[in-house]
Amino acid sequence: MTASIILQNDRDKSLKRRHPWVFSQAVKQVHGTPNSGDTVDILSADGKFVARGAYSPNSQIRARVWTFDQNEQIDAEFFLRRIAQAWAVRQQLFDLSQTNGIRVVAAESDSLPGVTIDLYADVLVCQLLSAGAERQRKHIVAALKQLFDGYSIYERSDVDVRKKEGLEPRTGWLHLPRDSGEVTIKENGLNILVDVVNGHKTGFYLDQRDSRAAAGRYAKGKTVLNCFSYTGTFGLAALTGGATHVTNADLSDLALATAQRNMELNQLDLSKATMTKADVFKLLRQYKDEGKQFDMVILDPPKFAENKSQLVGACRGYKDINRVAMQIVKPGGLLLTFSCSGLMEESLFQKVVADAALDANRGCLFIERLSQAKDHPIASFYPEGHYLKGLVCIIQ
Repeated sequence: MTASIILQNDRDKSLKRRHPWVFSQAVKQVHGTPNSGDTVDILSADGKFVARGAYSPNSQIRARVWTFDQNEQIDAEFFLRRIAQAWAVRQQLFDLSQTNGIRVVAAESDSLPGVTIDLYADVLVCQLLSAGAERQRKHIVAALKQLFDGYSIYERSDVDVRKKEGLEPRTGWLHLPRDSGEVTIKENGLNILVDVVNGHKTGFYLDQRDSRAAAGRYAKGKTVLNCFSYTGTFGLAALTGGATHVTNADLSDLALATAQRNMELNQLDLSKATMTKADVFKLLRQYKDEGKQFDMVILDPPKFAENKSQLVGACRGYKDINRVAMQIVKPGGLLLTFSCSGLMEESLFQKVVADAALDANRGCLFIERLSQAKDHPIASFYPEGHYLKGLVCIIQ
């Protein structure tokens, strides 16, 4: 018999709106003895079926919903069906001959909480970040093998959030292992090297695809500073779009070396790029002190806020770095600035950038908003799926 969670009075309102999380405070009692990741029925205070999900005794999110359909069983066919549905959506969105680095499953937004699956050419990378996803790994991997016959599968479940679920990190080849984790993908026709074993996240920032394309549209005839450049793909798009020179700034020697290889792979003029190993925060101040300016600055920093207690500090950090960045943009030039902190709401981010402009004593016109690429959809029932915000600004 399936174990069940009984909710407190009136704690099923968010579930009725199809939000997929049950927090520990909403749980009145647990019937049965479910283990971590086990499937449980979620019942209202009066015993009526509300949803079916995965139990997580170690997390503040005590259950994550798999389905709201009482007749739907959580078995191999369920995961095959859900992953196939998500992949069908992506196939409508992309010309795979031009773009074959794609997020196939975006966790809660694709009704698969804790499951992230990225496609890099003929390699799939999966992250199983919740107790339920971990428990169902056999079914998830089997579905991938069936839907993507002959593709290699690598696991990158090495994210800190697994600790909150009582899970240890896991990485490694799950199917058709390769000698190297390096893959060449196409993005809007450009060739890009991705290391699925050693790279950030699952190997690459697929969510910034549309923003990179925007950088290319704005870059013609401009000198560009690409901050936190990683493997240089914003710079790659800018050079392809006609930038006269790009400076890629990052602390990683490996990332900068890959940025140069990406240029070579696309037969771009190496004399039009400088690879600068530097702490971006210090580099921006150095350029300001030297009076060095650029026609366009791209600011794509790492996440500043992991939880609500860090949000005030994150606002200060974003304000400070945007202020200095504005001071090294030539009058009439562009700032492309981003926040990937999910807790930083779009309106708050705009306010922070506006405050930075005041402190920099520069005019700032917001001319375009940018967001995560369309293979990172935001489900209507899961607003938390909107995490990436970007602004294109004319700095006066």
